[in-house]
Amino acid sequence: MMKSDSVSQQRGRSPSRAAVVCLGLLCVLLLAGITGLGLHYQGFRGQCHAEVRDQQLRYSNLTADRDQLERERDRLENIYNTLTAERERLETSYNTLTAERDQLETSYNTLTADRDQLETRYNNLTAERDQLETSYNTLTAERDQLKTSYNSLTLERDQLENNNNTLIAERDQLKQKSDQLTERIRVLESPCPLGWWRFSSSCYHISTEAKSWAESRQDCKSKGADLVVIDSREEQAFLHIFGKRVWIGLTDSEKEGTWTWLDGKLINPSKFWADGEPNDSHQKGEDCAEFRFPPTKPLMSWNDLPCSLKFHAVCEI
Repeated sequence: MMKSDSVSQQRGRSPSRAAVVCLGLLCVLLLAGITGLGLHYQGFRGQCHAEVRDQQLRYSNLTADRDQLERERDRLENIYNTLTAERERLETSYNTLTAERDQLETSYNTLTADRDQLETRYNNLTAERDQLETSYNTLTAERDQLKTSYNSLTLERDQLENNNNTLIAERDQLKQKSDQLTERIRVLESPCPLGWWRFSSSCYHISTEAKSWAESRQDCKSKGADLVVIDSREEQAFLHIFGKRVWIGLTDSEKEGTWTWLDGKLINPSKFWADGEPNDSHQKGEDCAEFRFPPTKPLMSWNDLPCSLKFHAVCEI
């Protein structure tokens, strides 16, 4: 039992000794570690100071780089904003130009269609113009031909009208001659009234009473006759058989100096007037003609006298 206790005591003391040894060793190790750590700390501290300085330098450099980058960022942001605004402006301009392009394309297409339509109309009008020119030339040629034909027909018409007028005049002349011959035959076949003288186709009567020219004419008219109108040299010579101064149907009472027969015929101024007659020498005017007898020269027996004088008259029917 004692052995056991002794052994137990020895066993109890051995661990304590070992613990002390271990503790001592641990202290040594700790001291060595602390020393090593001190040395390492000194080295690490120097290294940390160096790294701090490096970090500070890098920080300073990074700060400068950051500031430069911030400035560059700001510059790039400004550029970006400018480019963004420029891009938006360009997009707006692009959209505007696109809209204008589309509008211009629409206008172009419209103008192209209008041009094509106008070209078609122009071609149609050109064809119509050419056709009209052809028609105009044809009509002009026809018109000229018609003018020529018209002028020819006008000349022929005028010629025919002249021929017709000539034929009408000849017909009227022949009719007049026929009527005269018919009347002459009638007169020749019918005797003159009692107390009248026949010469050619007329009957003559000398009044029994001397009267003025106007009264003598009225007296002839009452017998269905008129004052004698002398148409020929033969009739002028015939009147000499009456052997008296007589009124004849010649006067210038309407226009002085213009001697006119009662049937409206003008006389030849040199016809059968006595020398110096007509002279209108009387103060009252001499507007009526007498057949003077005897004449101063053969057949020259006419004389102008005032119409109020009284003479016999020769009536003619």
